[in-house]
Amino acid sequence: MSVDFAKLDSHLVQRSYVEGYTPSQADVAVFKAISSQPEASFANVTRWYTHINSYTSEFESLPGSSTAGEVFLGSGAAPAAPAAAEKKEEEDDEIDLFGSDDEDDAEAERLKAERVAAYNAKKANKPKAAAKSVVTFEVKPWDDETDMAELEKQVRAIEKEGLVWGASKLVPIGYGIKKLQITIVIEDDLVSLDELQEQVQELEDYVQSTDIAAMQKL
Repeated sequence: MSVDFAKLDSHLVQRSYVEGYTPSQADVAVFKAISSQPEASFANVTRWYTHINSYTSEFESLPGSSTAGEVFLGSGAAPAAPAAAEKKEEEDDEIDLFGSDDEDDAEAERLKAERVAAYNAKKANKPKAAAKSVVTFEVKPWDDETDMAELEKQVRAIEKEGLVWGASKLVPIGYGIKKLQITIVIEDDLVSLDELQEQVQELEDYVQSTDIAAMQKL
């Protein structure tokens, strides 16, 4: 079954996953339909594909259903670029600055000035999407006797505007010790990673140190 890469790439511009904020069966369904590494021209798909590939061993246990992923399947070969959608959006934003008037030159100039003003106002008021990043956040415990379930509970209890806690897993680091690796999505203007690390490290009964393993702009 083929994947509509253009549609999927557009969907992932401001998203980390096909559905929700954590990996699910919807991601698994689309991932399995891709036979090889996506083309570099689909940057958002490539980022998502690499990230989901790290969960291959957990596919069977991921939550949700494949329904949300089905909308990206079965459209044939990937198009060269999502130009049609962009062209339509540009056409929607365009305003006829000149129009067609049979009135005298003074009235035509007045109408033209009004249309230019309306166009500029529309452009100025168009909302801008908030800049976001997906981060792989790591938390190391003191030793192999640390209650990792309670550690994760305490970490997730930290709430900030613009912060979303995602999927997590325990990664062995030696001597029976495992570190918590958790995916988060942040709004860059609202969340400071330095401050977040400081807050997590204040959980001194559980946390030895924290680290940012990976970070990518959405």
